[in-house]
Amino acid sequence: MIRDPADRISAVRFSAALFAVLLGAFALQGTAAPFVVRLGPDRLVLDAPAGFSDSTSLASPRLQELAEGLTSPSNRILLFALTDGDMRRFMAGDPPGLRRHVLAAVPARLEREQIGASQFAALAQEATAGMGEIPALNDPLPYLDARPHGERHVLAQLRREPFILSVLQGTRIPARRDAEREKPQYVFSTTTLLLVRGKPLTLSVFTGYDGPADVDWLRSATRGWVDDLLRLNRGP
Repeated sequence: MIRDPADRISAVRFSAALFAVLLGAFALQGTAAPFVVRLGPDRLVLDAPAGFSDSTSLASPRLQELAEGLTSPSNRILLFALTDGDMRRFMAGDPPGLRRHVLAAVPARLEREQIGASQFAALAQEATAGMGEIPALNDPLPYLDARPHGERHVLAQLRREPFILSVLQGTRIPARRDAEREKPQYVFSTTTLLLVRGKPLTLSVFTGYDGPADVDWLRSATRGWVDDLLRLNRGP
């Protein structure tokens, strides 16, 4: 029996901390497996890439606002996933680093529709219409330095197939006014338009940039995620 008030307070704090840990573990466990999303009469199976956990079930206004800023307002967000480490920090009440995150969305106007090859081709054409000529770059950093900061710029086409369009993008983050000599910071990302069971999904993968290894990871993670979603949704 706990008699001392200090012991009782310590026990309460321990219980609260234990509950937070268990809640975080439950959240990670609950989002680690594939899940079904209904789009009109159809169902899609979604899953976050390995090492990421979907955050949409948390109903966090902060994370929802962040996710909405990463995709078109006309899209419905189906999945917004943080790294497992960021999810643990968030569940413990600490700010997540958000260096890497992924998002899956569908055009809200088409979520109840089935589209075919010709309609998907039109969407892909519309998506690439404003890209202009994609530059041939050995080092993308000088290119991003010379372009408007804070905007995403297409750097390469990664994949172009009848039902897949994937591009690599980069952004130089605008420097703060009080940090003129601050080291330039960049974010690299991929955007993939993918037709799955008649639904046009937009997949986005983001990473901070410390060197070419981050772009290599981005390419690999994007290809793996696309292939996993196609596999999960194969068949009836």
